[in-house]
Amino acid sequence: MADRVERSGFNVDARLARFIEEDVLAPLGHEPDEFWKGFAQLCEEFVPRNRALLEKRDALQATIDEWHVARAGAPVDPDEYRAFLADIGYLVPEPAAFTIGTDNVDPEIATMAGPQLVVPVLNARFLLNAANARWGSLYDAFYGTDALDAPAAKPGGYDAERGAAVIAAGRKFLDENVPLANGSWTDWDGAGDPALADAAQLVGRKDGGLLLRHNGLHIEIVLDASHPVGKTDRAGIADIVLEAALTTIVDLEDSVAAVDAEDKLAAYRNWLGVIRGDLSDTFEKGGRTVTRELEADRDWTGLDGKAFSLPGRSLLFVRNIGHLMTNPAILLPDGSEIPEGIMDCAVTSAISSHDVRGLGRYGNSKTGSIYIVKPKMHGPEEVAFTNDLFDAVEDLLRLSRNTVKVGVMDEERRTSANLAACIEAVKDRIVFINTGFLDRTGDEIHTSMRAGAMIRKAAIKGSDWIDAYEKRNVAIGLRHGLSGKAQIGKGMWPAPDRMGAMMAEKIGHPKTGANTAWVPSPTAATLHAMHYHQVDVFSVQEEVAAKPVPELAKLLKIPLAQGTNWPEEEVREELDNNAQGLLGYVVRWIEQGVGCSKVPDINDIGLMEDRATLRISSQHMANWLLHGVATEEQVMESLKRMAEKVDAQNAGDPGYQPMAGNWDTNLAFKAACDLVFKGVEQPNGYTEPLLHEWRQKQKAAT
Repeated sequence: MADRVERSGFNVDARLARFIEEDVLAPLGHEPDEFWKGFAQLCEEFVPRNRALLEKRDALQATIDEWHVARAGAPVDPDEYRAFLADIGYLVPEPAAFTIGTDNVDPEIATMAGPQLVVPVLNARFLLNAANARWGSLYDAFYGTDALDAPAAKPGGYDAERGAAVIAAGRKFLDENVPLANGSWTDWDGAGDPALADAAQLVGRKDGGLLLRHNGLHIEIVLDASHPVGKTDRAGIADIVLEAALTTIVDLEDSVAAVDAEDKLAAYRNWLGVIRGDLSDTFEKGGRTVTRELEADRDWTGLDGKAFSLPGRSLLFVRNIGHLMTNPAILLPDGSEIPEGIMDCAVTSAISSHDVRGLGRYGNSKTGSIYIVKPKMHGPEEVAFTNDLFDAVEDLLRLSRNTVKVGVMDEERRTSANLAACIEAVKDRIVFINTGFLDRTGDEIHTSMRAGAMIRKAAIKGSDWIDAYEKRNVAIGLRHGLSGKAQIGKGMWPAPDRMGAMMAEKIGHPKTGANTAWVPSPTAATLHAMHYHQVDVFSVQEEVAAKPVPELAKLLKIPLAQGTNWPEEEVREELDNNAQGLLGYVVRWIEQGVGCSKVPDINDIGLMEDRATLRISSQHMANWLLHGVATEEQVMESLKRMAEKVDAQNAGDPGYQPMAGNWDTNLAFKAACDLVFKGVEQPNGYTEPLLHEWRQKQKAAT
């Protein structure tokens, strides 16, 4: 075991203690003894409250299970079901009218609409790429993806034919969003300023560039007649650069595998690096060594001759762990592990205080705010706990009240059903709500696990509750004043190689009135930014706000497959689809500590997978097993069959350990089996407890 030290009754990993004291607290002028004493007092209050909230989750679930078991086989009466949920406290009364009072919010969150990235904190290269994705080349995004409907680039260097199609698409984008007073951008010769239909859209100049603005987002036209692309262009346009990922969530949660002090220390170091502005990463790319750092701000001259600059980087949130998990990095006086969410809140806030105090190279928030996304909260009581915890951490760090802002993930069933009350619980610090189909579906299945067999996983996307979930999220947020003060977000596009499909489908998110939505890469952010030029989100919000909030009834409709008798081949197909996705993700989590990656699906299409997708697959298989749709033998046969497929998909990885034939020794396969066969008994269907257990075994073994 690594060296440990005593701090105010805590047993702390020595490396973590040294990092907190020397790298985080010392530059802030905080005395270590004072911090640890204050943190110990905080834990005395909040650890028991945290445990009590988890016990309440279990008690509610047990009561719901009993209700469904007592009515086995009978249809669920919606009125009776809703009354039952209210009677047990699962549903709470709607709060009286209120408007959020959050202030000191950066414009990227409050008054701008654009894409949002989510990036694993443990991968420095990805983290830097995401932070730098505030600006992206539209030409590169078109040239390298299927978003451009043109023949693919020929191998062997720059394909001029493909390039011409890219340039034409770029001119079309300009014509649609920053049109000229007469004619097309295709006709502009680059001499002098372009004569725009709306002269106010030209906001800046510099040598080699023009800066335009539309729907609050900037467009940079790069002028360079000596550039390989610019010299072939009549106007000398070498590129069109879009303001893209306005915000990025730096993730300590679903996209990382952090199970001990070593992992948490690496996570906290990277967060400190981007806050200080000195994070860098060196790697080999294309046969050369590349060092990546954070981008500087972008300097311009306004039309009035005055200099100004625009941020070169995304505004950063940090996503903490939820209330469930604990971590051995700090042991409490009774020897138990600290609730990881409490530790995250204190440490990430202390790190972010460097930004508040102006200690970073670039700065993150211009308004002196700290932005924490809090996931996996169940209902308003748990959200109120988070509000109290943030109060206590602000006091510990001598921060003004509501410096620490909160993003509430609307991803658990009890939270989505009580969303207004959840918002009210943090009404003076909330800056973000969002829908997330993946975790919400996992919780939907687990909450109603005993009600009966669920419909097939793909069919759940067409359920009544999904439509109600997506629409209520926006409508409730707008009713309580989030427009102009906070983000209302939508979920992830999962297929990073299918940008053409994304461009066709994801425009639906801004059309709902959501002023941000998740994308899987900087390139996807650049392309998705085009949607926010096509849609004036804040005008849509005005239209949505004028309509009534959709009824709760549809949100509570359980996606049961009553009376369905699937043929054996359909059962096998569903099991194989779930098992393949589950195994493909788990094997990287357990063996390599990779919490999010592009994993080939059963059809060899790369999809972004994290713990939320795993939760659906494992819970769906557990549900069908519980209700006799599939037998244990069928499930195990599917797991073994798909293990062979996943082995083949990873055959090119020299560090990969094959699962097939190693059923009793391969820890990743054993973990996958546990996730299914022990799925019913997992708290709220979460995969983290089993993943952490098996990852720790893997680390110990290697």
